[in-house]
Amino acid sequence: MTGTSHRSGRRVGRDGFPQVLHAEWTKFRTVRGWLIGMAAAALLLVVFAVLAGLSGDQHGSPPVTIGPGGEPVTDSFYFVHRPLAGNGSITVSVSALKSSIPEGPGDLQPGNVPWAKAGLIIKASTRQGSPYAAIMVTGSHGVRMQDAYVNDTFGPPGPVSAASDRWLRLDRSGDAIIGYASADGTNWSRVGTARVSGLGSTAQVGLFVASPPAVDGMGTAGSVSTAAFGDLRVQGGRAGDRWTGEQVGADSPSFAGYPQNTSGSFTGTDGRFTVTGAGDIAPAVRESLPTGGTLRDILTGTFAALIAAIVVGALFITTEYRSRMIRLTLAAGPNRSRVLVAKAIVLWVVTFVAGALGAILATPLGERLARDNGVYIFPAASSTELRVTLGTAALLATAAVLALSVGAILRHGAGAVTTVIVAIVLPYILMAVPFMPASVANWLARATPGASFAVQQTLVQYDQVASHYTPYNGYYPLAPWAGFAVLAAYAVVSLVAAAVLLNRRDA
Repeated sequence: MTGTSHRSGRRVGRDGFPQVLHAEWTKFRTVRGWLIGMAAAALLLVVFAVLAGLSGDQHGSPPVTIGPGGEPVTDSFYFVHRPLAGNGSITVSVSALKSSIPEGPGDLQPGNVPWAKAGLIIKASTRQGSPYAAIMVTGSHGVRMQDAYVNDTFGPPGPVSAASDRWLRLDRSGDAIIGYASADGTNWSRVGTARVSGLGSTAQVGLFVASPPAVDGMGTAGSVSTAAFGDLRVQGGRAGDRWTGEQVGADSPSFAGYPQNTSGSFTGTDGRFTVTGAGDIAPAVRESLPTGGTLRDILTGTFAALIAAIVVGALFITTEYRSRMIRLTLAAGPNRSRVLVAKAIVLWVVTFVAGALGAILATPLGERLARDNGVYIFPAASSTELRVTLGTAALLATAAVLALSVGAILRHGAGAVTTVIVAIVLPYILMAVPFMPASVANWLARATPGASFAVQQTLVQYDQVASHYTPYNGYYPLAPWAGFAVLAAYAVVSLVAAAVLLNRRDA
């Protein structure tokens, strides 16, 4: 009829995106091999977690020192101390801090240990891991005030010398410890205030020297440092208390020990002391606890699960090219980009669910087995464990979508699988090589899809602890989700490129 609009008899939305999405889901779930591949990815996470948990030493690892916050710590230093009952203060000047590093067996040479420490400390007891607050001069980082092993506050910069003494003071009032520094012993500036619970009515107060292992490109070497103190004054406590010197934490597994033919010691009287010491008071890092494990170690099955996810992702589209079913797929959904996006959504969701189930089962099981077999697992907050679990699932899902995109570009299953494995797995393997230069490993962990493994990171890098912070040791240069974003960017760019080529090519 003239003037009457024509209406199609086809039901509106019949070939809309939800229908395309449903068609791709139906296609995926009806192919047994793809379902088996996803189940295998989840199972591999669990199997490798069990193997990791069972690989510990049945006789147990050396005991780990635990700090007030429940974290592993290093607590070994030379301590010249006496009791301090109730409130009081201690003041001293530091005129020298010199360090030595072994060049060979029995051969000590002057060297720079940036985090060598000498100063004043108030500590609940000489027990390792007990609460404390300290103010100190350092080898290269000026005056610092530190407490609870993880807290670090900077003070005046610059080294000390006979021509440039540095005066330090700690005041205790209940749980409050205030640290001061001065260039002349008259004009004082406050460095920081620490609230230290657990000091008790009588604490140990005095001088300390710590000298962490020196770190260079070849590894770490034990060091020893000597400090010269003067004008030592204590207000509070009993006048007749004698100064006692001892090496705290000499038997600790994290104590690097003294270089050959050296030991901790102190000499002096009338407020002037020379103290020699080694060790460190700091949070423990992976290098100081080589027998410790992390959630990343429990989830080593990610490597194998990743390969399974990549294979399924590539086959989800290349199988259709090989069988020429792609023509029917595109004919049923003429909008080719819509078909590709639907495949990506189905694949991502299915892989994420499989990965999440595998990680949720693997993590507590692997941790429990590891602890039962004497392996110390670095603690992680519940939110961190959740991020590692979901991040692992997201890593697998996004890698599968990258494989799908590359498969659409290459239209060849083996080529797509090989390409994506080389792009993700090869950097992971190279980063795991212990002798890989840190600069190369960190570049791989920034610029390649292998950066996504940062999402499994649970260790914290501390500025006040010198160590080899590399992916091999569990430290990534990018934040967890920033590392994952690198892989996501590769997947998105590849998906866009695949969509463009899919619209330009004949099926």
